[in-house]
Amino acid sequence: MERNPQTDLVHPGERVDDLQNGFYVIQNPEKFCFGMDAVLLSGFAKIRKNARVLDMGIPILLKGRGKGEHLTGLEIQEECADMAARSVAYNSLESAIDIVCGDIKEAAGIFGAASFDVVTSNPPYMIGEHGLRNPYMAKAIARHEVLCTLEDVVSQASRVLKDRGHFFMVHRPFRLAEIFQVLMKYKLEPKRMQLVYPYIDREPNMVLIEACKGGNSRITVERPLIVYEKPGEYTKAILEIYGMV
Repeated sequence: MERNPQTDLVHPGERVDDLQNGFYVIQNPEKFCFGMDAVLLSGFAKIRKNARVLDMGIPILLKGRGKGEHLTGLEIQEECADMAARSVAYNSLESAIDIVCGDIKEAAGIFGAASFDVVTSNPPYMIGEHGLRNPYMAKAIARHEVLCTLEDVVSQASRVLKDRGHFFMVHRPFRLAEIFQVLMKYKLEPKRMQLVYPYIDREPNMVLIEACKGGNSRITVERPLIVYEKPGEYTKAILEIYGMV
C-alpha cells in the first residue's frame, strides 16, 4: 500500500484542524489546543512581510495571514514542539517556519540579542494562586506560570528584539497594571491596546497589546472587540478575523 506522507505526520490521538486560510494544524485535545486568543493575536499583530518573527505560540496562524518573511516558533515542551514541527511539514512550510524546542527564559542565549523584528506571545495567564492548575502538565504549563513568568517572557522578548522592534501579546485584563509596569521596565513602550469582550454588556476577558522597543510614550486604545452577538453567534468583527465573511 502506498504511504500518504501527510497521514504519516499525524499520530494516534491527534486531529488535523483546518485554519480556514489554506493551512492546517495538528493538535492533540488531550494535551493542549490553541484557542480564540491565539487567533485574535494573529489578527491584531501588524507585521511587515519582510520581518523576522519569533513566535511563542502558533506561527502557522501568522503565516496564514501572510505576515513575516521568516518565522521561528519557540516551544519548551518537546511533545508540543514535535507536533508543531509536524504541522509545519504537513503544510510544506519548512522553508518559511522553524520550530525550536527551548526555554523562553533562554531565548536570547538561543537566538542572540537583537535577532528579530517582531516577537509575538500568548503566555500563561495565571499565576500560582489564580484558578486551579490543570492536572495534565502540558495544559498547566500553557495556562499557568509553571515554567515561566510574565517577566521572563517580556525580558527575553526585549533582549531578542531589534531597536524599534515590536512585541505583540494577548493576556488577561486583570493583570493590565502589572503588564504595563513590566513592559516599561524592559524598555517596551505600550503603543496599542484592544480590549476583548465576550458580550457587549460583559466585562472584558482578554486584552491585546502592542509595544515598541525604545518607543515614545504614547498609546492608542482601539475600539472594543465584541465576540458574540448572542450565544453561539459571532459578531461580524470576529467572523472577519476568522476569514469567514
